[in-house]
Amino acid sequence: MKKNDNFAFCFLTNSCFIMCALTRFLTAFFFLFTQNAYTQVAIERFLSPSYMKGASISLMVKDILNDSIVYCYYANRELIPASVMKVVTTAAALEILGDQFRYETALLYDGVLNNGILDGNLYIRGSGDPTLGSSEITADRDKIMHEWIKSLKQSGIRMITGAVISDESVFDSHGHSMKILLEDMGSYYSQGSYGINIFDNRFTLFMQTGDADVKPEILKTEPDMPAIIFHNHLSSNTFARDSMYITGYPFSNERYLYGTIPSNRSSYLLRGDIPEPSLFLAQYFTGLLENDSIKVSGTPSCYRVLVQNNGWNNMERKFLFSSFSVPMKEIVRVTNHVSHNLYADVLLKTIGLKRDNEGTHSSFDKGISTVKNHLSQKGLNTSSLWMFDGSGLAVADKLTASFLCDLLDYMYNRSSYSDTFIYSLPRAGIEGTVANLLRNSKLHGNLRIKSGSMSRVRSYAGYYVKDDQVYAIALIVNNFSCTQTQMRIDIERLFLSLF
Repeated sequence: MKKNDNFAFCFLTNSCFIMCALTRFLTAFFFLFTQNAYTQVAIERFLSPSYMKGASISLMVKDILNDSIVYCYYANRELIPASVMKVVTTAAALEILGDQFRYETALLYDGVLNNGILDGNLYIRGSGDPTLGSSEITADRDKIMHEWIKSLKQSGIRMITGAVISDESVFDSHGHSMKILLEDMGSYYSQGSYGINIFDNRFTLFMQTGDADVKPEILKTEPDMPAIIFHNHLSSNTFARDSMYITGYPFSNERYLYGTIPSNRSSYLLRGDIPEPSLFLAQYFTGLLENDSIKVSGTPSCYRVLVQNNGWNNMERKFLFSSFSVPMKEIVRVTNHVSHNLYADVLLKTIGLKRDNEGTHSSFDKGISTVKNHLSQKGLNTSSLWMFDGSGLAVADKLTASFLCDLLDYMYNRSSYSDTFIYSLPRAGIEGTVANLLRNSKLHGNLRIKSGSMSRVRSYAGYYVKDDQVYAIALIVNNFSCTQTQMRIDIERLFLSLF
């Protein structure tokens, strides 16, 4: 080949290479341009209604197999996440505690056991287990306590001269974050989280209504709560919608009922929180013992009450029996599927027990510190993580869509508990709190996603899996002025347009 021919060949070859590269670049650029343009149109449509005038959103969709951002809109804006905070809590719980971790509740005694008589006290030592008698775990709420009674009988105990005492000292006595709203106190969804928890820390109040404008009658509670005084300010109306609610403070035996309910109903239900679960368990278990012919002479009590009255003793205690919760993987699944606030807050405090190996008296602050340190060590930037509880009920909680996607990316690609975490997120249109989201749409069942909602807040975080593609999704919307139902519909349209 002549020199000029060789030059011409190289020129043509390089030109073809350059043209191919340019074509690929232009194709990719055009794809990204059209995708971003389409995203912008979808977002503008989402924000266009008048009820979105004062709204703020944070959105990110990330291809976590190729480490590329697909959609992004104010992804670093810090907004209130509501229950999407549980994604952070449950991810950290799996990472720090492990998926096989179990809570232990132990029976111990002090004094002397002789000839069937326990001349001392029986202690229930808690470790924070949120599943004791939980309706999410068992249909027989008393099952575990019957096992305790069986163990006492096998030990020969027929009489206790002292009292049944709950030891909830593994956590501090602040069952609620200081950042929750006053209106949430006393409600069934804002039950406190303590070293001992029982029956989801909830009771059900049964009522009936008669003629319009006649105050509803309280029938009973389940379980029986004889210590609670109900201040009934409810009213009934023929055309009323259910607007009733219950309020009250921790450790107080007074609960206040407000609102309106329909008239002429033979049975109506309202759920509230158990004011002091540890004390209630001591009282409840004492009743079960006496019904099973084990006499108890002393008055039931708990750690907080006895310390407050200088009555707590540190006598040597002997072990009788231990019961254990379901493993952490099941607790995390329940937490995310039904958005259980008690479970999430207990998980955060349990994580706090791992801080500096302190081992006792954990708190929200200790749990938060441990979570942030752990995630930072894993390479996540936690500067935008403003965490004040584990459940997301605290209105001061703040997150960004960017942080959520980074966390979801880490849990999918690098965590040892990836499968367990993904399985804990409910499938849209099928189960949990997202059973009605995108039902019968093209995304039905293809999203594993956690939802969150409170007044003027709606949020989602999870995964979209299609064929060989996996996307992390995070969307937080604050300060809209429409109903939650309308916002869910609008978010469904947005998701469908993005995918």
